[in-house]
Amino acid sequence: MRRRAWLLSAAGAAGALVVGWGVLPARSRLGSPHLMLAAAGNVALNGWIKIAADGSVVVAMARSEMGQGVYTALPMLAAEELDVPLSRVRIEQAGFDSIYGNVAMLEESLPFHPNELAPGAEPLKVRAARWMVGKVARELGINATGGSSSVADLWDVLRLAAASARSSLLGAASLQWKLPLAELSVKDGVVSHPSGKSASYGELAKFAAATPPGDVTLKARNDWALIGQPAPRLDVPAKVNGSARYGLDARPSGLLYAAIRLCPMLGGTPGTVNAAAALALPGVQQLVPLPAFAGSTAGFAVVGKTTWHARQGVQAVSVQWQQRAAGALDSKQIENELVAALKAGKGTTFYSQGDIDTAEAGAARLVQASYHAPYLAHATMEPMNCTAQVQGGKVEVWAPTQAPGAARAIAAKVAGVSPDQVTLHVTLLGGGFGRRLDVDYVAQAVHVAVACGGRPVQLAWSREEDTTHDFYRPMNVAHLRAALDGQGQVQSLRVHSAGDAITPRWMQRAIPYLSGPFDLPDKTTDEGLFDQPYGFAHQHMAHVATRMGVPVGYWRSVGHSHNAFFIESFMDELAVQTHQDPVEFRRGLLGQSPRHLAVLNLAATKAGWGGNLASGHARGVALHESFGSIVAQVVEVSLQEGAPRVHRVVCAIDCGTVVNPNIVTQQLQGAIIFGLTAALYSTIDIEGGQVRQHNFPDYPMVRLAQAPQVESWIVPSERPPGGVGEPGVPPLAPAVGNALFLLTGKRSRSLPLPGA
Repeated sequence: MRRRAWLLSAAGAAGALVVGWGVLPARSRLGSPHLMLAAAGNVALNGWIKIAADGSVVVAMARSEMGQGVYTALPMLAAEELDVPLSRVRIEQAGFDSIYGNVAMLEESLPFHPNELAPGAEPLKVRAARWMVGKVARELGINATGGSSSVADLWDVLRLAAASARSSLLGAASLQWKLPLAELSVKDGVVSHPSGKSASYGELAKFAAATPPGDVTLKARNDWALIGQPAPRLDVPAKVNGSARYGLDARPSGLLYAAIRLCPMLGGTPGTVNAAAALALPGVQQLVPLPAFAGSTAGFAVVGKTTWHARQGVQAVSVQWQQRAAGALDSKQIENELVAALKAGKGTTFYSQGDIDTAEAGAARLVQASYHAPYLAHATMEPMNCTAQVQGGKVEVWAPTQAPGAARAIAAKVAGVSPDQVTLHVTLLGGGFGRRLDVDYVAQAVHVAVACGGRPVQLAWSREEDTTHDFYRPMNVAHLRAALDGQGQVQSLRVHSAGDAITPRWMQRAIPYLSGPFDLPDKTTDEGLFDQPYGFAHQHMAHVATRMGVPVGYWRSVGHSHNAFFIESFMDELAVQTHQDPVEFRRGLLGQSPRHLAVLNLAATKAGWGGNLASGHARGVALHESFGSIVAQVVEVSLQEGAPRVHRVVCAIDCGTVVNPNIVTQQLQGAIIFGLTAALYSTIDIEGGQVRQHNFPDYPMVRLAQAPQVESWIVPSERPPGGVGEPGVPPLAPAVGNALFLLTGKRSRSLPLPGA
């Protein structure tokens, strides 16, 4: 991940702090105090930091909390540089100024890198599209929580904002006391001098607001008191005592409730609708047609006095559904079409090295295999929901969203107002996994609120609607081929894959007012392949982007989630073909990748690779880098009644500098369970245009009794932070599949993995 320098405007008329001028994104040039509104005596020292009257610190929170721990990790960065206890740091939702957005992440990682490893090679239309995306996103204040980017993206800016505020506070004390700045010190938010003078941050805040910061330096690593320590999460007490507020907890006065029914055929529409029986039920208010908002399937909502009334009403509506004009979708047919597309088209080349054709032509032997990954749902524990009120030309929205800027923009578009007339409250998210980067449910809630004549309405999807109308992880197929020389050594690797591109579809539906082009290369389709670490002399990585008609979206770890299964399974196949131990085979290809080698070695050592195992057990290994972090996993698997049972997962990670090791461990544990669910159980099947899975009985999760023992090991690093929430997912499926091969002698090349 590229590192950035930042510019922060300081408080006061006397001057400003400038850091790293000349290489700075526009968002950081606007870090002005007015962006944090003063309230209850609080004083804003810049656009990120505010000091309360009691000396506590308020941090502008520009990311959503969905269980990944940003409500703790980000305050830790500010607390460290301000020298205050973490318990005295509070958060408030950031606004929609461009300093809070992560447009740079959007431009860099979202759609348009056909030559990711060859900067400057982009064609003119690609550069023009990137400029357009950035312009529109900045105008709308687009920010997003995704790509495991929160800590990595704000690592520099939050620490510099806090250090800038600390400098102003010390400067204010120095001027007031007429004492040398060098003689002042700070401990627990109190500035003191050896003479006995002291003042809290709260007492100095007003003076500091008029004092420009002096020289600002970040703390040396050896002086850190918080960063790197296992601090307790700040959001846990409220979640335990019930005071935490999720989307479904919004209760504005006069609230109505809405339930939805969307056409069961993806892309279909309602035909004849008879709501007479529904409207005759007690407590049912009205029926509101729902067009196909922001990529969703069309349907209708029924509004009632309570959730029960709304759900009873929506089920009582008689409707004849119509199939989409292009015909019914079918996942088996789509798989056949993907295989055909793979055979017919060269696609976009994302990476090429050496002379792959010559290497294959001169090979003593070619090893080939084809792999398949199905559609997957997100299955968040909190179904989609949003509360909205539209009255007097203003809109107020309560939403569990990963994309507040996009949610605000779509709400404004649906209500017919400007974005600055929309007040958006971002609640806690009961799981996101990428699903809440989409804003279809926000558009629906605002549309229903418009029809309710000024009263607020809470729209909530049922679990069945949530499962059957997701934006699914795309189905993907891949063909991998390696050339072996006469000595049995691997000389080349070619990977050719096919599947729908996510980013163009997401941009089209989630960023209002953005007009094409939407079919430029999307690097998420090939991530984890074009940047794989193994030292093959000849490589070629290409992807055929398709448009199969199924709504697709970002799913935890995105393209890495299936591409890791493809390449790490094939790596084990090559180890077998070359008669090598899987770990030793990988070691031999990592001579130019010392970080990857260190992670692999740590996982293998801690798992006891090569050591004794219980009868009927086997180990599998996989190594993968994603979102700036490298993860290796060794799993121990057996077969119980013909079904795979994972007993133990040993996970090693190099994620750069660790802010809070507790959070890293928690995220790895969650990612492993999430990945294990997908590896063993998950598939979305579509027949006659309808998703066959509806709820947890037919889209099961790993249960507590099935959960393996998980051990997490962190490689010490002084590099900037990488991602954590997603990198633990990709290696799990191939590691389990590789272990199952040792148990059964059969290679599983399709997900979910079968048993014996």
